[in-house]
Amino acid sequence: MPPKKKSTKPTSTLPEVEAVTIYRLIFTASARGDVGEISDVSTRAAVLKRVAGLNTEPTRQGKALGDDLKGLRSVRAAGQRYRVLYRVFEEAGRVVIVVVGIRQEGSKKDVYKVASKRLGT
Repeated sequence: MPPKKKSTKPTSTLPEVEAVTIYRLIFTASARGDVGEISDVSTRAAVLKRVAGLNTEPTRQGKALGDDLKGLRSVRAAGQRYRVLYRVFEEAGRVVIVVVGIRQEGSKKDVYKVASKRLGT
């Protein structure tokens, strides 16, 4: 009996892989100070974990802000209480963290009011 011919077809195919850009995370000095002011260690860790997640696809996360904060994005952190406001520089592959703070609507310490003040808008 003649030997069987080996198949020339590949036995398995590799799945298509989409390239993912890893963004460099940069804190402004004031944002670094914001994180340092979070006294609860577990809350600070939760906020930093959320920030770390921004290194991939930051424009698909959170929401784009408007009005005087146009160009910034906001994500929730630490059980919805904190907000991380950041700007994405796609060409440079960087995410700049601008403000980290608590959402306190009506308060002068509200994270969005702090951001407006820092940006001079």
